[in-house]
Amino acid sequence: MKTINCIIVDDEPLALDLLESYIKKTPFLHLVSRCTNAFEAIEQINNSPVDLIFLDIHMPELSGLEFSRTLSKEHRVIFTTAYEKYALEGFKVDALDYLLKPFNYEEFLKAANKAAEWFEKTKATANTPLPYIYVKSEYKLIKINLDHILYIEGLKDYVKIFIVDKNKPVLTLMSLKLLEQQLPHEIFMRIHRSYIINLNYIEQVERNQVVIKNTRISIADIYKESFLRHIASRSVNP
Repeated sequence: MKTINCIIVDDEPLALDLLESYIKKTPFLHLVSRCTNAFEAIEQINNSPVDLIFLDIHMPELSGLEFSRTLSKEHRVIFTTAYEKYALEGFKVDALDYLLKPFNYEEFLKAANKAAEWFEKTKATANTPLPYIYVKSEYKLIKINLDHILYIEGLKDYVKIFIVDKNKPVLTLMSLKLLEQQLPHEIFMRIHRSYIINLNYIEQVERNQVVIKNTRISIADIYKESFLRHIASRSVNP
């Protein structure tokens, strides 16, 4: 079963503590962060791999419902609230489930299992990604085979795509996050705020860096755990 990276968003410390304890009891959930408001959650999502959000609805400044409408399809929500009247609105924004406070671990686990089933089903039914992409560069559309990409570097509003046997990277106007969403995650992984790598081209890992074609790329702390899990799953130990 896929490990689901999740965050908790709630302005009540006791609610955060309870959800954290439930997540730690659940083997297929990994807690990335606790957030006390939607703005902290936005920052966390922009800097870490997040699949599932346990989201309180009634929060100051930006409510859980308002925040959920800003999320991309890759992020799924389980609402947590003390107000039953919000249940219908929660499902209108395509929430996976709705937990009414106070809830116990059995209720939590039922919702978590529903999320796990959704992610497994999505993975199983996902369309096979195209073996190539087109990017606009220097007033041209350039076709790039995905298996020829070594790594990608983000530079503010641009990305540089480094390709096998090409001395010069392809420069295109695009955000690194947007490109990350288009790439197959079983091949490409973000290991730094500014870098996505092709896992097939890693030559070695040392001192919190990967080496790809004599280029050293640092592994940022926020991506280290998921990257090391990938490496461990493919390591042969004596």
